Amino acid sequence: MDIQILQNIVPQEAFGLNIAIYFYLTGLSAGSFILSTLAYGFGIKMFKPLGKIGVVMATFLLMLAPVFLLLHLGSPIRFWHLFVYLNPASPITWGTFLLILYPINCIIYGYFMFRDKPKQTRIFAFIGIPLAILIHGYTGFIVAVGKARALWNTALMPVLFLVSAIVSGIALVIIVYLVVFGVFSKNRKPDFQLVGKLATILAWTIVLDLFLVGSDLIVLAVSHSEAQEVLQVLIRGKFFVPFVIIENLLGKVFPFFLLVIPKFRNVFTITLGSILVLIGIFFMRYVVVVGGESVPLI
Repeated sequence: MDIQILQNIVPQEAFGLNIAIYFYLTGLSAGSFILSTLAYGFGIKMFKPLGKIGVVMATFLLMLAPVFLLLHLGSPIRFWHLFVYLNPASPITWGTFLLILYPINCIIYGYFMFRDKPKQTRIFAFIGIPLAILIHGYTGFIVAVGKARALWNTALMPVLFLVSAIVSGIALVIIVYLVVFGVFSKNRKPDFQLVGKLATILAWTIVLDLFLVGSDLIVLAVSHSEAQEVLQVLIRGKFFVPFVIIENLLGKVFPFFLLVIPKFRNVFTITLGSILVLIGIFFMRYVVVVGGESVPLI
């Protein structure tokens, strides 16, 4: 007698929205920190007003990010296992210790900055730069080593994560700077030359980000069948709106023109463009994490 067994297997997400938020916050932190070092590390005086804003945002966001990581864990109280059961070949093991070292460095760096100790501030600025790169770069490696996922398994992923972190960090610092010096400061007004310089840098980092995204799409288009299926999900399927419309058109292309064309550029358009960039990069994280798992493995 033949026996037929039917199973209804529903693909499960290894990650999800909480991990997308975690990636997003670590990227904002890394981008903010790197921007703060332009004055206090590299000595570019024009960017000095951004130093304290950058380090405060970097520290706060990096302390907030692990909350979403713990929410994702099935048993959050067992987080200490990450420090005991180590796997040197795993990006997660390295990331666990980076999540401790990087915020400590941010606090020390900020302490010397607010105490007006330039030599010590500069030392911890240069210590923090590789830590900031690693803290977000490792998140790119986490998804890149997912060999079964066509959208993730590419050498471009860590670089894309880093570039998008810088993009979102610049956008965040622009907004916070305008709020701090335009709304809460009675004695100082925003330096529009500085804001314009930041807007220009932001615009051209958006171009680099778009180039990396375009390169990734081309690779998917000429790769194996699963990769092509992922591409169709992104550009024609259920992720068309979050990926094409929100992430790239509204979150990158439209802000680029707002930021780069002189007759369009003023405080309002720079603020609007920066907000749209922040939204676009968030959807980039969401699409990579959730969209990368949208094609079943079976």
